[in-house]
Amino acid sequence: MKKLLIGLTLAISTAGFVHAADPAAGEQKAAVCAACHGSDGISSVAQWPNLAGQHFSYLEKQMLDIRDGRREVPEMVGIIDNMSDEDLRDIAAFYAQQSANVGQAKEELAMKGRDIYRAGNIAKGIPACTACHMPNGKGNSPAAFPAVSGQHTTYTINQLNNFRSGERDNDPSAMMRTIAEKMSDSEIEAVAEYMFGLHGTNR
Repeated sequence: MKKLLIGLTLAISTAGFVHAADPAAGEQKAAVCAACHGSDGISSVAQWPNLAGQHFSYLEKQMLDIRDGRREVPEMVGIIDNMSDEDLRDIAAFYAQQSANVGQAKEELAMKGRDIYRAGNIAKGIPACTACHMPNGKGNSPAAFPAVSGQHTTYTINQLNNFRSGERDNDPSAMMRTIAEKMSDSEIEAVAEYMFGLHGTNR
């Protein structure tokens, strides 16, 4: 029995080692991603997300969902279709280690979004964004809730609209769909602008 337990322990340890994410390997594998997301994970086009500094757990989940058809992103078709789980983990590890973007928001619009981000809208049943994404916008890695600080306004608006319409539906327990469907266009725009500059002009 003792030998069996030792053998199982070694097998589990070896398996963990074999499947550990490798950021260095991920940098090479992410070369195909650079055209849209930038070589360092910061996109120069506002409709594509910044990946730099995003949580490993969130990046891994989103790439798996896209590859396996649980999240439809037409622009990603053919990009990661043939990548293995290990490839995606390595890429996630690479981007997670990069320095996150710091956005400079339009202050007047951002201030309109600040109250919703910090306190929600009780009358409309909209919870505070801080509950999942934290006051500093850094998200919650264990829960795979993404960091939102410095994310492009256009990208965030598009994703909130997709959640609101149900076009995007890979959120756990429909959390984001339930929230976004209660938000107006102006609220979505203001919150997105606030998050973009959370570590820039509108702390």
